[in-house]
Amino acid sequence: MPSIKFQIPHPNEEGCVLTGIIEQQNATIGKEADAHVKPIALIFHGAMGHKDYLFLKKLAQSLPIDSCRFDFRGNHESNGIWYMGEKGFVNDLQDIDAVVAYLKAQYGYRVDLAIGHSRGSIVGMRWLATAPEGQGVSGYVNVSGRYRMKLHTYYDRWREGFEKKGIFHWKVRVAGKEVVREVRPADIRDFEEVDTSFVWTKFPKTTDVLTIHGLDDLVVQPFDAMIYARAFSNRPTATHTLHYVEGADHNFIGHYEEVVDTILGWWDQKTKGKLKDGVWLAG
Repeated sequence: MPSIKFQIPHPNEEGCVLTGIIEQQNATIGKEADAHVKPIALIFHGAMGHKDYLFLKKLAQSLPIDSCRFDFRGNHESNGIWYMGEKGFVNDLQDIDAVVAYLKAQYGYRVDLAIGHSRGSIVGMRWLATAPEGQGVSGYVNVSGRYRMKLHTYYDRWREGFEKKGIFHWKVRVAGKEVVREVRPADIRDFEEVDTSFVWTKFPKTTDVLTIHGLDDLVVQPFDAMIYARAFSNRPTATHTLHYVEGADHNFIGHYEEVVDTILGWWDQKTKGKLKDGVWLAG
């Protein structure tokens, strides 16, 4: 299965280059767009993540259709400025638009499936709800997606830094390297104002959704998955399937296989027209 690494200049930020990888199941697919529209899956990473973290690479290489994963602006191999709140979400949407335009122009791809983890899931759902290309996506997988933006522990975790210096240095390891972000109380407030209620009225009415959430998630409470189940269930032209993973945290450490297998099984059932509202693997 050939992998193609690409870099494209960002149309909305001078000097910014987005980096991604296309996994092709069909080695005969050319590098130029042709007359045939080809389906592809998009995979979105979460905050302070990257295109190969957690289960994303394994998933991309296991899907039965071609896939594309990339680093959002200001993350790992994509340069530019990263923002925590609404401005960052808008930038992420622009990043998706740029990548989708590239995939369409260079390869003739049409997005048929999208998968997002954590922040990437919120961005992905918002892209489906607002972008013309997103309206035609037939399947969406929401992994660890937050609904209640104000219900978080960021401020409590970073309170000491805020009180002493007015700033917190968020340190994480990304692809083996330490990355530090400066976060201020205003960034938290901006993050809290991100609106997720659009899923009730603006999300595509024909897109089937799978929600996966770890029952031991301490970053996004598992009940948020139930809220998404309420929003996406009982639609006459699409389904919602809920799957809780026992013992799994926000990043599904030790549970990658179950996440990947669930997505593959759900997509197989979807392609066969066998999905229905409810809990995954229900009788």
